[in-house]
Amino acid sequence: MEDVVARDEQEDDFDERPSKSERKRAAHAAQDLGETLISLRDSDLEALDLPERLVDAIRDARRTPSRGGGARQRQYIGKLMRDIDPEPIRAALAAHGEQSALEAERFKRLEAWREKLVAEGNAALEELERWRPGLDRAEWMRRVSAAQSERASPGTGKAGRELFRALRTLFANEPAEPSQAEGKR
Repeated sequence: MEDVVARDEQEDDFDERPSKSERKRAAHAAQDLGETLISLRDSDLEALDLPERLVDAIRDARRTPSRGGGARQRQYIGKLMRDIDPEPIRAALAAHGEQSALEAERFKRLEAWREKLVAEGNAALEELERWRPGLDRAEWMRRVSAAQSERASPGTGKAGRELFRALRTLFANEPAEPSQAEGKR
């Protein structure tokens, strides 16, 4: 009778432990997260406030040129990752990814406005002026004309960059306007 009770207690303990497959999945997930950390810039890595041993291992992985050595280093990073909670890191990486996506979207909208101003000229400038009534039309027309003439003849691209910077400054204060303007195109 005592053997049955002892065996039942052992089975209960066994049921509470994760299976070997679950442990392997967790180890691979930790290693994949570590590989994502390897691809981050140093400034983004420092912002995550990771343990020093992990940061050093990540930097060593970046410097390891051989494939085999890199694989071992990634496994080591995965091992270190198993000792820390990955959820705050995943949340920070997701937030970083969202911020990067927003910046990329904003950049594309500004490029689209620049292309529209260069291609359509006065008509596009009038549309831009509807969104920003206080626009200095003469200054903007000068920028657009310079970018158009630069596009017609090979040059340095200085006027196009100036137009882009002016658009970035114009839309910096009101982020909702560029997407609304894009929808109207």
